Amino acid sequence: MSLTGTELLNTKKHFETLDGLRGIAAIAVVVFHFMEFAAPKYEDSFIGHGYLAVDFFFCLSGFVIAYAYDQKIRGMGLGRFLKLRLIRLHPLVVIGAVIGLIAFVFDPYSNLYQQYGLKNAILMFLSGSTLIPYPLVQERYFNLFHLNPPTWSLFWEYIANIFYALLLYRLKRYGLLLLTIAAAFLLGYESYQSGYIGVGWSGDNFWGGGIRVLYSFLAGMCVYRFKWIIPNRLGFAFMSILLLASFLVPYTKTTAPFADALTVILYFPLVVALGAGISLKGRTKKICEFSGAVSYPLYMVHYPILWLFLSYLEKHPLSTNQMWVVIPVGTLLLIAFSYIVMIGLDMPIRKYLRRKMR
Repeated sequence: MSLTGTELLNTKKHFETLDGLRGIAAIAVVVFHFMEFAAPKYEDSFIGHGYLAVDFFFCLSGFVIAYAYDQKIRGMGLGRFLKLRLIRLHPLVVIGAVIGLIAFVFDPYSNLYQQYGLKNAILMFLSGSTLIPYPLVQERYFNLFHLNPPTWSLFWEYIANIFYALLLYRLKRYGLLLLTIAAAFLLGYESYQSGYIGVGWSGDNFWGGGIRVLYSFLAGMCVYRFKWIIPNRLGFAFMSILLLASFLVPYTKTTAPFADALTVILYFPLVVALGAGISLKGRTKKICEFSGAVSYPLYMVHYPILWLFLSYLEKHPLSTNQMWVVIPVGTLLLIAFSYIVMIGLDMPIRKYLRRKMR
């Protein structure tokens, strides 16, 4: 007999399928970033909507945070909640900034370090470590955090967590729903104005990131609060196809504003609701657990390596056929590197900090 959505939530289960999908989304981000070098125009990329993986992360985060803390945040208080979130997220923020600094200073194919100097390198490192935006390097897309560009989404994730602890967890269900509907209209407007929803990472489109996290985080909370869990037997493989389909839809400038908005507003909450309704066991469960564990390290350490690769490409361009070899091999190597970082640095640091906190 299968459980209802309410019963699934009441069991306080671990959602392995969602963990696995988080890993799929992280791999999609890596491939998408590779393809930005191979095919700078999204119309020419087979994963032109890969930037939407971040919106899926935000939606998943809203669901998981509400599920994990709605019933106990009043007892633990703001300080403890924020400490727990810092312990979970911030070690890799700093690790990513360190790797980014090393890649920036010792990049053998670029003179950006000589151009910007030690002072700016230190400021960029402090920016990346403290999540204080410092868009500086115009030659490389004016990222909020040049040393490790994906840090931009962590900045907004922290903002969402703070607002959750101060306000959102207090909202009644229909107050939350009204706020989510308002955020949906705001997201649609942003997508229309910008021509797509892949904003928030640059000094030129900073506030778009706030709009993205506002809707998706709230939508994830709604899935939990309204118990929109859909028990099913679709399985992890089929759910992975459903998620990947949103990134692989051909990109066109004409349809992107509407496709992006509909995907984020309607499709991703549905994917989360379906994923949360699947119970796994055996080998598939272990695969999802590994996928979920390595997803955040992969997301947070891959881009400094890609900066080195881009510098190499600027000096030694590769053919399309060569790129089709480099991308899968490079992605596998980055997964392995992320696993080493997770085992050797992230997990021991988090274990130490949790012990100190107790």
